[in-house]
Amino acid sequence: MPPKWYWPIDLNNVPKIVVEPPGPKAQEIIKMDESLVMQSFGRWYPLVIRRGYGPVIEDVDGNLYIDFNAGIAVMNVGHSHPRVIEAIKRQAELFTHYSMTDFYYELIVKHASMLTGIVPISGTKRVFYTNSGTESIEGAMKISRGHFRNQRPYIIAFLGAFHGRTYGSMALTASKPIQRFGFNPMLPNVIHIPYPYPYRCPFGKNLTEEECGEAVLGYLEDWIFGKMVDPSEVSAIFFEPIQGEGGYVVPPKNFFPGLRKIADKYGILLVDDEVQAGFGRTGKWFAIEHWGVEPDIITMAKAIAAGLPLGAIVGRASIMDLPRGSHANTFGGNPVALAAGIEVINIINDEDLLVNAQRVGDYIKRRFMEEMDRVELIGDVRGLGLMIGVELVRNKRTKEYATKEIEQVLYESFKRGVAVISAGKSTIRIAPPLNIPMELAEKAVDIIIDVIKKVDRERVK
Repeated sequence: MPPKWYWPIDLNNVPKIVVEPPGPKAQEIIKMDESLVMQSFGRWYPLVIRRGYGPVIEDVDGNLYIDFNAGIAVMNVGHSHPRVIEAIKRQAELFTHYSMTDFYYELIVKHASMLTGIVPISGTKRVFYTNSGTESIEGAMKISRGHFRNQRPYIIAFLGAFHGRTYGSMALTASKPIQRFGFNPMLPNVIHIPYPYPYRCPFGKNLTEEECGEAVLGYLEDWIFGKMVDPSEVSAIFFEPIQGEGGYVVPPKNFFPGLRKIADKYGILLVDDEVQAGFGRTGKWFAIEHWGVEPDIITMAKAIAAGLPLGAIVGRASIMDLPRGSHANTFGGNPVALAAGIEVINIINDEDLLVNAQRVGDYIKRRFMEEMDRVELIGDVRGLGLMIGVELVRNKRTKEYATKEIEQVLYESFKRGVAVISAGKSTIRIAPPLNIPMELAEKAVDIIIDVIKKVDRERVK
């Protein structure tokens, strides 16, 4: 259980809506934002953050919300953790930058030794530091092709995947058409195949989870390798262990062991994108551990440094072998971010946050699953740890996406003091800080379920 001394506010008063959001201060800032900032992204609702503490966020008008977003799965150790703040201050007083790809500093080896100690890859490992998730993916693409000296130009990715929006990673991304629309041509030689989505298996409605997994593996072997590209030309298969933007989709238990066998058979690298699922989000350091499979490369960012821009690529030393001068950056491995990153690892260990993520996550899933038979709108509940998806459907038989209804659920939950967003077409995305106390999780779930029931009643009138 996270220590109580961490919370500087009375959790009994959370959530607390003192003025209907968006309040006057929020409206003023939103209006200025729209005139000054390129609007190439969509905000979920008019939430204007002032500060955060643990699993609680406060807007500029003084409203308090339970944070079921964690800054989009970033704030795994909560907002403004005092140990992280102290580490940032301490390092900022020493030096804030001195490019690690040109010179050396001790924080690099200290953090890298801790990081390589928790990744589920055996043997000697090496790290490359980046600034973000999409840059980690870009680097992993270069490492994968570069390791084979570009003798294997093809990369396989999955439909429903989100790996980023820069040009290389965008070629792997296939979760929403708008993310690629107007930017062709894409990076060539990327092949997408279906992902085993048990609730909506692409190979048939009546397949079991295991049969769905086998169908995808068979499609890769029989159709992609049998009819489209020789596997000797494929350098890597990129995957999310739980698809994030695609709908918090958890694949069957047999899928990753089977994918590992195929990769080993043809000498293909497995690249595990843990940008969203990593750093304890699923109750283990990295989500792939739930399948007992070792990837060759793991990419990460988001929660690695408690909100500071930091990413990393960790892989087998024999694979992390790009020649000197072929890949570098200016800000990757920033010393202030690394100082925060060291504390993130220590906090997750010291406060047993992997255990708390599993305990609270099991409770949240159970509550929503209990409502499935009573509420037509709840079609599926899935997830691991505190990476939970609740898929809303207009009809359980047809599984029609509840796109309009989910917008109502998210907005009404926000108005009642719970910040939560969606994934896929109509899945509630639940990803609070790992140190959320059970009592706050209970309050948030009560509110969301009440809102779902209200929307469900209104739509059938």
